[in-house]
Order: sequence, then C-alpha cells, then structure tokens
Amino acid sequence: MNLEDLARLRRARDLMDRNYAEPLDVTALAQVALMSAGHFSRSFRAAYGETPYSYLMTRRIERAKALLRRGDQSVTEVCFAVGCTSLGSFSARFTELVGESPSAYRARDHGADAALPACVSKVHTRPVRNGPHAG
Repeated sequence: MNLEDLARLRRARDLMDRNYAEPLDVTALAQVALMSAGHFSRSFRAAYGETPYSYLMTRRIERAKALLRRGDQSVTEVCFAVGCTSLGSFSARFTELVGESPSAYRARDHGADAALPACVSKVHTRPVRNGPHAG
C-alpha cells in the first residue's frame, strides 16, 4: 500500500474518531478516502487489522465506557449518545468487547480508575476484541 492511500485511510479513521456518534457507513467513509467502498474496506482492514465497522464500534464502546463510569446517564441514553441505534446490538457488542454487560459495568465501582492519569486510563480501559466477531 502506498503512502497516499494510507493518508486517505487515515482521514477516514480520523473522521470516525471525531464523529463516532454520527451515522457513518462504509460508503460515506470510502468517499472521504476517495476509494470505492469495497477497496476502502479491504484497504482499511489491511492497514489497521480490523474492518471499518469494527473500528467504529470500538470507538463507540470506548466512549460508552467513559459515560457509564460517570454514572449520570442510563444505559439506553449512553447507547444513543455514542451513535448506536439498537440497545440490543449495543449491549451485545459492549459485552463482547468489555466482558460484562453495560449495566454491570455502570454499577461497578470505578474509583480506582479515577485516580489514573487520562493517558493511562485510556489504555487501561480500552475495549479488547476477543469474541467470535473479532476483526
């Protein structure tokens, strides 16, 4: 893969990082990368080791974890705040990546996480892909 393609893929990835709560689909992301949807999906996976959808869902779950740790929103409110449109799909993906349901995660004490610097906390609380839909 050439540097120009990597730069275009990075623009699409940066868009997902910034606008994770917006309705983003492969076609729109491919347009940002100036590629066809199929070529974009294959190239993204080759460059980043996961599909664009998987990457976007990881960003959404990462943000959902932060909102759930605050504890001032319901699981349903958090689901919609991070751009998911189905509570069932959100809960299933959250459980797959985090290892516990959003409700259980929200109810757990997160006091130890609050003492960590933000840069360490981000690494410590990052969702890890380990289920059957990994990648």
